[in-house]
Amino acid sequence: MEIMGYILAIVVGITLGLIGGGGSILTVPILVYIFSIKPELATTYSLFIVGISSLIGSIKHYKLGNLKVNAAVGFGIPALVSLLTIRKLVLPQIPQELFTINNFIVTKDLLLMIVFAVLMIAASTSMIKKSKVNNAAKLPNKFSLAIIGLLVGTVTGFLGAGGGFLIIPALVFFASLEMKQAVGTSLIIIATNALIGFGGDMLNNVVVDFKLLFIFSALSIVGIFIGTNLSKKIDGNKLKPAFGWFVLVMGIYIIIKEVFFKLMHKIEMNFGQKFLLVKN
Repeated sequence: MEIMGYILAIVVGITLGLIGGGGSILTVPILVYIFSIKPELATTYSLFIVGISSLIGSIKHYKLGNLKVNAAVGFGIPALVSLLTIRKLVLPQIPQELFTINNFIVTKDLLLMIVFAVLMIAASTSMIKKSKVNNAAKLPNKFSLAIIGLLVGTVTGFLGAGGGFLIIPALVFFASLEMKQAVGTSLIIIATNALIGFGGDMLNNVVVDFKLLFIFSALSIVGIFIGTNLSKKIDGNKLKPAFGWFVLVMGIYIIIKEVFFKLMHKIEMNFGQKFLLVKN
């Protein structure tokens, strides 16, 4: 299973290099289901893995002329403010056990995975459906870009998600960037937010397996070199629908595994207890 996880680490990097997002959408489930990392800790790992991979990818895209600094700053600073607020002040205050529904305990880890799955499904629909955007007659909307930055920072803070599939449409619609420019610019925004968010977690004395973290990150960096080089030859828009369907299936799988399977297990336990009571 670990070998499969490391192979998928390369896929994480390829995805980031090709379409400027999707790294965290894959990273968190891989860490949780293959490497058995708790969901909240997996978001910390994800911040570093996606952050360092995106940083390397942004350098490659800068050399290709796809990184627009003004748009990155206008979007990135508000996103960073909201990210640090969530990671430092809000997330640590959320109790591990949130509430109970008919003896079914909803924990913080369960809620994180459900929200992550919903984000995956929402992101997948935006990738699957075709969109035609003409930026020729549009001017950058700095205020809207900043507001979207705040929202993406919030998502990044809670879920350890880079938010690439939210950043790229924002850069296209509100910063009037072409698709490849939006991809390159999104990588530096993701890298900055994710790495600073990871640093904030380290200040909270989070214990991580650095061996796993560095191996996974190194393989993701290999993948991002592959993805960035492929982006010169392959239109990322053509790959988005296929990847979107994959993300959709993953999101549905997480919801089924985290909710349906656990509910069924709880029902079986309750039935077993009632059966023993009747028998006795």
